[in-house]
Amino acid sequence: MKAEAPQRLLFFADASSVHTRRWVGEMAARGHRCTVVTRLAGDVAGADEVIVLRPGHGKLGWFLELPRVRTLARKLRPDWVHGHYITSYGLWAAACRLPGAPWRIALTAWGSDILVTPREPGLSGALMRRIVGWSLPRADLITADSQDVLDEIASYPGVRAPRHLILWGADTDRFMPAAQTPAGFDVVSLRSWEPNYNIDVILQAFATFAAARPQAGARLHLLGGGPLEARLRQQAADLGIAAQVLFHGRVGDAAMVEAIQGSRVSVSIPTSDATSVSVLESMACGLPVIASDLPANRAWVGEAGGALVAPRDAAGVTAALTALHDDPPRAAHIGAHNRERVEREGSRRGQMDRMSALLAKEAA
Repeated sequence: MKAEAPQRLLFFADASSVHTRRWVGEMAARGHRCTVVTRLAGDVAGADEVIVLRPGHGKLGWFLELPRVRTLARKLRPDWVHGHYITSYGLWAAACRLPGAPWRIALTAWGSDILVTPREPGLSGALMRRIVGWSLPRADLITADSQDVLDEIASYPGVRAPRHLILWGADTDRFMPAAQTPAGFDVVSLRSWEPNYNIDVILQAFATFAAARPQAGARLHLLGGGPLEARLRQQAADLGIAAQVLFHGRVGDAAMVEAIQGSRVSVSIPTSDATSVSVLESMACGLPVIASDLPANRAWVGEAGGALVAPRDAAGVTAALTALHDDPPRAAHIGAHNRERVEREGSRRGQMDRMSALLAKEAA
């Protein structure tokens, strides 16, 4: 879908992130001219240019590059400067609020930049709160992908910009139900192998389920990759399920679709999260989802969509797996409900159409 009034968009965002690549690609597909400024290089299809400043993760770099990002904004003269992730690239975007500047400022929160790092104890958390509190009032438009993030944003003083719920969304043309129900009872997790995502709990729960239902011939597919790989592999071996756990790591969309379509249940139990793309993609493929009981997940998953459990409740995950295994008609009904729900409310196409329309409306 082409935008009625194509605009020039200057993104400050992580070019190595699939979320950035998808967002920019969707805006380019709607006729917008996109430039990406980043500290982490990556190929961004649809972008006219990707500009890398001070590669790396050092915190000081965000402040040292402020003069250069302002210079770039003056040179490129976009219609919108759009910062993704408030405590880093959002700072850069907010710093482009300059006297007489013709562009407007959009900020998109990713979740942990609002719900996690500003709440950390000590100087680090205090610094993040200062950055968030300084950046948000300088925005003309703010988006986030869950209502609890928007509610937290509203609690900061001086925030006057319109705030909108815009999901990353699932590509419902690519993430679709399998043509046939898989013969086995495989389980899939799409989350990164990092502490927040509690993959160790999924392993423990799966081991208990597999022992209780050996006839299921169940396997666990772990996608996402991350720094805990060695520890998780050792845990799988210690639990006696190494042969049943497939460590796929980071994969592209095609391999991800294949893994989801070959599974019967998706599990996502992070300790903290906004609306998860992996949850939406699992739902789009017609899977029941076992998710952690967080505000963002309650909006999508419940009894109708699968099961909600406490983030580190291995017994709860096991019980949910067992219930879905033992009642195939109910599991199939849940999967059909999830597919319909995402098509109606969570497709990437629909969400990016809304975002493009917001840019046109707020710039008018």
